[in-house]
Amino acid sequence: MRTTSSPAFPRPLPGDARSPRAERLRALMERTARGDREAYAGLYEELAPIVHGMALRVLGNPAQAEEVAQEALLEVWRSAPSYRPERGPVAAWACTIAHRRAVDRVRSVRASHEREQRVFREDRTVPEPVAETVERTMESARVRRALSGLSPAQREALVLAYYGGHSQSQIAAALGLPLGTVKSRMRDGLLRLRGALHDG
Repeated sequence: MRTTSSPAFPRPLPGDARSPRAERLRALMERTARGDREAYAGLYEELAPIVHGMALRVLGNPAQAEEVAQEALLEVWRSAPSYRPERGPVAAWACTIAHRRAVDRVRSVRASHEREQRVFREDRTVPEPVAETVERTMESARVRRALSGLSPAQREALVLAYYGGHSQSQIAAALGLPLGTVKSRMRDGLLRLRGALHDG
């Protein structure tokens, strides 16, 4: 007599919402959404490689990819309360953020290049509106004040990255520090910087 066996269910893929890793990320995201910084640190470590990989595929520039990855991971922290599991796994959601920011960076660089070329062809300098100048100056002052509230180590890492244009690997080599230490300083510094700018 032939017996029928129950259908075999496929093993979950790494990005599958049913996989153990996806469940772990979702649990970390739920805690992060409640403002749990320790959970965000764990989420950061899990997502950083795939977010950076996505940015690198779009940009093709390691230094810019690291910057965009940091921006995307900061947005993950800021937008954690709006995440909805039914829309997809955490990793896919984070990659969507990274992809969008990377595309925005490509468009921004392209637009900047086109503006420079246009000004060069016209051989004249276009004065920018006074209001825009004042707004940018005020924003710069706010950032400087916020930076002064960071620890010297955090401030050094962020200044080298965002003002010096150095990648995390270059900063680690220049300071003689492990790459993980530099990443931690930048992550913690960005969190404190965000809080200071929000409060200010």
